[in-house]
Amino acid sequence: MKERLQKILAQAGVASRRNAEKLIAAGRVAVDGKAITELGAKVEAADVRITVDGKPLPAQEAHVYFLLNKPKGYITTAHDDRGRRTVLDLLPEVKERIYPVGRLDNNTEGLLLLTNDGVLTNGLLHPKQEVDKTYVARVQPVPTEQALVRLTEGVKLEDGMTAPALVRLLSSDGDEARVEITIHEGRNRQVRRMFAAVGCDVKALKRKSFAGLTLAGVPRGTHRPLTQAELAHLRELAGFSNPQPPSRDAKISSGDFAGTAKRWKE
Repeated sequence: MKERLQKILAQAGVASRRNAEKLIAAGRVAVDGKAITELGAKVEAADVRITVDGKPLPAQEAHVYFLLNKPKGYITTAHDDRGRRTVLDLLPEVKERIYPVGRLDNNTEGLLLLTNDGVLTNGLLHPKQEVDKTYVARVQPVPTEQALVRLTEGVKLEDGMTAPALVRLLSSDGDEARVEITIHEGRNRQVRRMFAAVGCDVKALKRKSFAGLTLAGVPRGTHRPLTQAELAHLRELAGFSNPQPPSRDAKISSGDFAGTAKRWKE
């Protein structure tokens, strides 16, 4: 089946689809030795030789998908020039070239997806899809009712107003509180900056769910492959109008998915 050239480049892990379009427009991509600059060009990847700057595309790996319970002290990147621990150090047995779906900062723990499926990643992170991310923050001081209302309505940050959030005060003890907040944006350190905007300092932050997936059964620092039901759900959220079941090459677990489906409905 013929596909757009930029999609093939993204699937091969060369670049995001947007950056792949820039490579094509710059004349850096060739098909069977001929430079292609048309963004709408479609090819059958198996029948042609595609090169970027004269180098052939890397052999496409089978897509794999993992859910990680990230601890603090690991940075969300595939490589670090400063030698710091990365989330990939927590999956040493994975041989495929995977990368995180979005980011959690060094001091934030919780749910992080990792995959080598660039198309799915781009779909889940695209702002128009509004994929929910739920966090539990330990903050000081206890936020006022007015502060909680401001968070639900959106607060002004240096990079603009945030979208409305779902906010729930879970508990308070002395001058500390635990607050659950659900957002669908992905700005840098957004949750911490939102609380700072209403006068609260985040002392600890954990992402408890992403796109309806949770950390149930995944202890801190461990990971598991996604189930077929979870992957189909993510494909739908990523905007695939006719989500297809994962390929037989996808590394996923089998079994009873009723518990997962129930969590999505809650």
